[in-house]
Amino acid sequence: MKSIELNKVQDYLDQWTNKPVYVHVETTNGAYAKHFDANAYNVGAYVRNAQITYTQGKIVEQEGAYRVGLKHEIGWIYAEGLTDFEFNENNQLLMAGHDADGRLMVAMQLSETPFNY
Repeated sequence: MKSIELNKVQDYLDQWTNKPVYVHVETTNGAYAKHFDANAYNVGAYVRNAQITYTQGKIVEQEGAYRVGLKHEIGWIYAEGLTDFEFNENNQLLMAGHDADGRLMVAMQLSETPFNY
């Protein structure tokens, strides 16, 4: 993965506007939260292969990271804290946010086909 390039991600989002896509969104502070601080509260969320058709996709920069939002017919899906991205061989957009130690904190992926498990 490499650092997010806003224009490349926005172009990809625009390409899939008003077309069905599969979305993966994941957040975690991981097992390392409790490992380093017994009082830490471990949190996470995971959604895989939710199919939506969004009417607007937008990436914005905020304090050295990015937020990607997908507006659909009844609301929004978004992830913030994204720092890195890549397009894989299946034309899937993979984005992730890592902390200062390189640990995964948030992921968002978009694809025209379901993600493999």
